[in-house]
Amino acid sequence: MCPKVLFSVSFVCLFAAGCAGTAKQVDIVSACEYSSGIWQNDRCICQTETCQAGIVCSTLTRTCANHALPDNLEQPKTSQIPAEEALSLWQPDAESKKALISYMEMITTPGKDFVPAEDRLAVFDLDGTLLCETDPNYLDYNLYVYRVLEDPTYKDKATPKQIEVANKIVQVNETGTVPDGLDVEHQIAYMEVFAGMTIPEFTRYVRHFIDQPAPGYDGMKRGQAYYKPMLEVIKYLQANAFTVYIVSGTDRLQVRAASASILNIPEYQIIGSDGTIVASGQPQTDDLNRDNLHYVYKTDDKLIRGGGFIVKNLKMNKVAVIAQEIGKQPILSFGNSKGDASMAEYVISNNPHPSRAFMLLADDLERENGNQAKADKMSKLCEENGWIPISMKNDWTTIYGDGVTRKK
Repeated sequence: MCPKVLFSVSFVCLFAAGCAGTAKQVDIVSACEYSSGIWQNDRCICQTETCQAGIVCSTLTRTCANHALPDNLEQPKTSQIPAEEALSLWQPDAESKKALISYMEMITTPGKDFVPAEDRLAVFDLDGTLLCETDPNYLDYNLYVYRVLEDPTYKDKATPKQIEVANKIVQVNETGTVPDGLDVEHQIAYMEVFAGMTIPEFTRYVRHFIDQPAPGYDGMKRGQAYYKPMLEVIKYLQANAFTVYIVSGTDRLQVRAASASILNIPEYQIIGSDGTIVASGQPQTDDLNRDNLHYVYKTDDKLIRGGGFIVKNLKMNKVAVIAQEIGKQPILSFGNSKGDASMAEYVISNNPHPSRAFMLLADDLERENGNQAKADKMSKLCEENGWIPISMKNDWTTIYGDGVTRKK
């Protein structure tokens, strides 16, 4: 049997299981975080109690207890970055930043409002919340237009209906007027134009497209058009033991291809609109095979996009998919439009934990292709519904970082 684990204020000194005889020093902050605790004021805060100096949580019970840690936890970690430093691209007096920091302090401090790590779930919309949606349109709309009207490998194969949908999007880009039903109409056609691609082929296609220069900006590519202050928010939440999900109206496989690595979010925590996926050897000539219930995957099969439409992940569908795929009510929501309203209300309604909903206002007309009328409407909705507005114009010191400017 191994000797009892010894603790000190600065380090956890432990002997590996099996007693190899080599002592390892592990920073106690690492030990606390490993055991799902929160390190604060030189103490490790477990699920329901604060441990004495030098003691961390039990990995099993989340209560204070001496316990051995795994051998691979060897590299010391520094303590959490202060919130002001973590959110360095936010104005010091931004009310939205103050609200987020205050909320974080509340739910990580032992007491009636403390939220255990396993319940710290945050959901983010993508377009207009984390990623530019106005250059000149949503990224998936831009990709679709390129595929149908410009891609030399496909444009001559596009059907009249697919071309009609692409031209509608071009007209939206020119006039700003969105016809009713375009969101679903586009999604159905989008699934069709990428049918037959394997998932790796589609991933490469998306990444090639987003490597193009952003048409409305100097110094930035399409795939770099993320709001840097919001990327800080994701890191800040993750540093405080949050599990972050993307809940987007964009095709799920596109979001995985374009955003997973940049956002530092695993692909299995990315939810979006869905189309059918089938086996490459699966006949698509009759209903018996198209329903995926009459074909058995074979060794030499590959997964390909089937071309069928399943769901457009907007509005109430976002709530439904959160219930289906996450299985818990999140405690933070971030969005920017009416398409995110149901998700926001679901998060803050009858939640057993303190919860908040934040909404971005597209009110920056200099650094971004903003829309003041849309921002004013969202600001009013925030006031009516108790959502917290984030002003891109007033709350952020930058949007895309140094060296990026909007073309006039």
